[in-house]
Amino acid sequence: MLEPLLEVVDLTRSFGGVRAVDGVSFALPKGGSLGIVGESGSGKTTTARIVVGLEQADSGEIRVDAKPRPARARGRAHRLARARQVQMVFQDPYLSLDPRMSVEAVLRETLRLHFPDRDHTHRVRELLDQVGLGTRTADALPRHLSGGQCQRVAIARALAVEPAVLVLDEAVAALDVSVQAQILNLLADVREQTAIGYLFITHDLAVVGSVTDDVIVMRRGSVVEAGPTADVLAAPADPYTRLLLDSVPHPGWNPEQIAAARRAL
Repeated sequence: MLEPLLEVVDLTRSFGGVRAVDGVSFALPKGGSLGIVGESGSGKTTTARIVVGLEQADSGEIRVDAKPRPARARGRAHRLARARQVQMVFQDPYLSLDPRMSVEAVLRETLRLHFPDRDHTHRVRELLDQVGLGTRTADALPRHLSGGQCQRVAIARALAVEPAVLVLDEAVAALDVSVQAQILNLLADVREQTAIGYLFITHDLAVVGSVTDDVIVMRRGSVVEAGPTADVLAAPADPYTRLLLDSVPHPGWNPEQIAAARRAL
């Protein structure tokens, strides 16, 4: 087994007496892709926010490259170094970008903060090419871009700091199915090129099946099933995982069936 790039050990977090994350553990190898699946309220997004540093755990440990990731970073230099370990791409591509800043300005600002001595012009061009945009969009504001293009910009901004781990929190959920496929193909190409590790947070089992190597299934803050994605989806051991699979819309379903499946998730 490959050495873990990211290790999460016995993570817990409570809100108002409710255990949102209850003893969650998992490992992500370098260049690996792990899915965290569950319905709304399962604790998957809280887990992701703790890994990134947007929430603090009550207990547990997070390690990146075998080194403890502190819950808090003291001082600007430590905060920037911590941010370079793990980056996050959010669900809404428009809300995650400053509407007043052009694509190039967004990327330059990130590069200026983390790599002030580098050639930003060349790196901006590299990042735009990497996410399939090219320099034609450099001067555009977010409102002039499609949702898929904005999400590509958000991915480029995250990649600009050269993170070891990229957390994708429902990162394609707001996009049309055809655009989802394009973004997922892009992410697969980036992983192959850079050996970055992905942590996919999603309720969409089709996404999990297409882009992850391993998966954990969460319910009410706890992990109820874990294993290689192909094995879990082919023969789920836990009744809750089977319920999630049975709730996935199938070709030929009518609108009422699709709506009922989405309510179940």
